[in-house]
Amino acid sequence: MHPLSYVREQRNWTQQDLVNVIARRLNTAARREKAWRWERWGVVPDEDSQLALADELGVDRQTVKALGWPQWLPSGPAISTSTPWTAQGAVALLDETAGPAVLDRRGFLIMQAGLAAAIAERWLAVEPPKVNAALQGGRVDAVLLDCFEQRLPALRRMDASLGGGSVRSLVDAELRLVTDLLNQGSYSATAGNRLLSIAAELGRIAGWASFDAGFHAAAERYWFAALHAAHSASDRATGANILKCMSLQRVDTERPSEALRLADAARAGAKHAPPRVRAMLTTRLARTHAVLGESLACEKRLAEADAEMSHADEQPSPAWASYFDHAEYAAQVAACYLLLERHRASDHWLQQTLALQPAERSRDRATYLIWRAESVLNLGDVEHACALVSEAAPDVAATRSVRNHRRLLDIHGRLTAHRHPAALALDERVRSLLT
Repeated sequence: MHPLSYVREQRNWTQQDLVNVIARRLNTAARREKAWRWERWGVVPDEDSQLALADELGVDRQTVKALGWPQWLPSGPAISTSTPWTAQGAVALLDETAGPAVLDRRGFLIMQAGLAAAIAERWLAVEPPKVNAALQGGRVDAVLLDCFEQRLPALRRMDASLGGGSVRSLVDAELRLVTDLLNQGSYSATAGNRLLSIAAELGRIAGWASFDAGFHAAAERYWFAALHAAHSASDRATGANILKCMSLQRVDTERPSEALRLADAARAGAKHAPPRVRAMLTTRLARTHAVLGESLACEKRLAEADAEMSHADEQPSPAWASYFDHAEYAAQVAACYLLLERHRASDHWLQQTLALQPAERSRDRATYLIWRAESVLNLGDVEHACALVSEAAPDVAATRSVRNHRRLLDIHGRLTAHRHPAALALDERVRSLLT
């Protein structure tokens, strides 16, 4: 559904009603076919029409200019950013999110520019309260909590091998069950903290799966609820990991300055976390500097990450941080150099990550093969780039990852522009796989 169709549906407007609203503000003719072209043909309204509609919808003009059409249009019910940072507030957000968010079919962000970063800074400033254990219902015991915690690694592995589109409904169902226990069960303060931490990690996984599958609005909802849950559980490291995910979403949706603020808040909020977690968050911060072209700041953060990663095996880390091994660390360093267009350095680090990458992380392996293809293509080796993409293509086709499909199509288009025999052969292979 086009975001403009959603706007009309929410306000019970016909296409004629829509153009009437704009015409009334601009004192111009109200022709229904304008709305038809905007929704069906991808025609971009002129600036005056957009600003008139924004005024009607209560969207500030700065957001219109910053995000462009149709990203600035409200694409879902507003996220309640005034929700208190309490256990009750977290459970209320989880209750609103688990179930409805998985049905979200809109690929646009909901929060206005800068709002996510402001939330991150608020999260950083508030002291987590103790969980109120006065809820009535059945007792949640340690055996049940162990069961939920033991299922989390399997969900992460399924996401890494199958892609977000294949697991998001499963994770949402698990989150719904945990949310119901928070609402209806009775438990000690310790058990309540564990339940909230489980809900926070399930919300993070559900958000990541949604992001990977192209459902940005749903990802925002999951992560916002998960951040509240992590905060109420006094789980600072999990909250920082959620902000790290939100930062990458901002990079992908071309909001790099906000991505930097989110990554900075994540790292600041986890300053007492184990070295592996700090290294993970520091490389994300380095990557946002690289997106902004800030090479000196990026190199500084990479040096800090290298020092932190050298101590990663000396202290136990949260279970969710185990994926950030030396293979993933090398991949994130490579990502920084790829963004800075230092392709020899990027290729060096990508060779390391591909040599170390576990077989079960097929989605990530495909990503890094495509990244390496981009590096070697920029170094002038078309044939090698084609071979790397050919190796990645089956895994991309087999997983439901919108992000990897887009990466494959992008590098495929760049390679087929070269009239090289290897590029022509690759074209046939990619087309047959994606079809």
